[in-house]
Amino acid sequence: MPELTLVDGSGVRRDLPAKLTWQVIVCTVIAACGGLMFGYDIGISGGVTGMDMFLEKFFPEVYVKKHQAKANNYCKFNSQLLQLFTSSLYLAAIVGCFIGSICCKKRGRKPTMQIASVFFLVGAILNAAALNIGMLIAGRLCLGAGIGFGNQAVPLFISEIAPARYRGGLNLCFQLLITIGILTANVINYATSKLYPYGWRISLGGAACPALLLLLGSLMIVETPTSLIERGKNEEGLYTLKKIRGVDNVDKEYEEISQAVEFSRQIRHPFKNLWKQSGRPQLVCGALIQIFQQFTGISVVMLYAPVLFQTMGLGENASLMSAIMTNTVKPIGTAFAIVVVDRFGRRALLIEASIQMFISLGAIGVILAVHLHSTNVVAKHYAVLVIVLVCVFLAGFAWSWGPLGWLIPSEIFPIETRSAGFSIAVIMNFVFTFLVAQTFLTMLCHMRAGTFFLYCAMLVVMCLFAKYFLPETKGIPIDEMVERVWKQHWFWKRYYKDHDTGKGGLEIQHKRKENTIA
Repeated sequence: MPELTLVDGSGVRRDLPAKLTWQVIVCTVIAACGGLMFGYDIGISGGVTGMDMFLEKFFPEVYVKKHQAKANNYCKFNSQLLQLFTSSLYLAAIVGCFIGSICCKKRGRKPTMQIASVFFLVGAILNAAALNIGMLIAGRLCLGAGIGFGNQAVPLFISEIAPARYRGGLNLCFQLLITIGILTANVINYATSKLYPYGWRISLGGAACPALLLLLGSLMIVETPTSLIERGKNEEGLYTLKKIRGVDNVDKEYEEISQAVEFSRQIRHPFKNLWKQSGRPQLVCGALIQIFQQFTGISVVMLYAPVLFQTMGLGENASLMSAIMTNTVKPIGTAFAIVVVDRFGRRALLIEASIQMFISLGAIGVILAVHLHSTNVVAKHYAVLVIVLVCVFLAGFAWSWGPLGWLIPSEIFPIETRSAGFSIAVIMNFVFTFLVAQTFLTMLCHMRAGTFFLYCAMLVVMCLFAKYFLPETKGIPIDEMVERVWKQHWFWKRYYKDHDTGKGGLEIQHKRKENTIA
């Protein structure tokens, strides 16, 4: 029987027996279907907003501008209403994430995922049947609520059921399913773009499929032991822990979870507790990672890739095919991350990828600045080069800021603020995704290639943050992060030197050490 052997902050070796069971694998894959929902929506939005039949029905002024011979290449798709179609989802996701964090704590991770799938299903039906822009936006808001609930619950669920040594790889399944969802959406968009005049309805209605997968699959999975114990179901929590670990000797882990839960019950206002001195390191890092994920420029590339390729002179079908080619890279990159993240750690991947994305995004900006003017068409070989550079950019994102942007915030918060803290991090992601989605086409119109150089500057900041301020969390049990990670970090340890750490928290830590020694 393989055992997870660890060393705690006091230097005492601890053995937490844990197998990678089929129960954990199945639960992870089903829960990760929440990522499939998110990814499908990201991919489908960018493709549909480039379809003539969709623009002609809902955004006629953009359709006319797109086909004007003398229209400014950078401003063809500049429409606040068109951007609202894409970005409205993230407004609803912000609200959904906040409510989802409360639901996660009060009702559990599993019911929260089920609520997410229902919202997403309703949104898909509304969009597929849309008769006007109001109905279209209403559907997007329902989709956003579903994504808010799902993105709150799924990473927490996976982090809590996974053994520490496999937590990174298993949690990245969420991001892998996002990339597969994006690729699937691109393929569907390419096929439906030829089905005039209802192809866009098929594309948008297809979102019901991943929602049904999560809804039906969630009936088969277990709740996390942490959530069960947190809601007073101790015996069921112990039984589930034995089931997912594949061993009977889970007393140490069960005791650790129980002590953490007992301390969390003393925290009546977890959101307020986040702002205490001892909660700031996790809050700052969790929020910044999600914000930085958007400032890589990924939303620019993912939400508007077909639009960007059309701006460069590629036709509608050629743009969609190019999007399929580039998005094939992301699942491969994420699969690579699953293999190496628990071997090389989180920080190494973030730093390497920041450099890789800086080079590729900067090169794209140079090509557009030099060769794409207001009304010309870029030479074909330059368009192909941009597609290659987008692939290089996406590969770097797929094994770094993409998956790790969800993994790290889900594993760094202590249980007393875990749901609240993770919701703040995810809300930051949605807020800045909304801002990027709502402003990119306008920025492209006014700043032109300078838009890409702006994101290059952000990548420099991100690389420095990962190198100097982000602690490594590889292989650390989720409930031991404070003692073994934050209190050992050169910068963040200063936040634990005074009484604000909380007497209750210190007592819990002492109890853990005593139980370990015993």
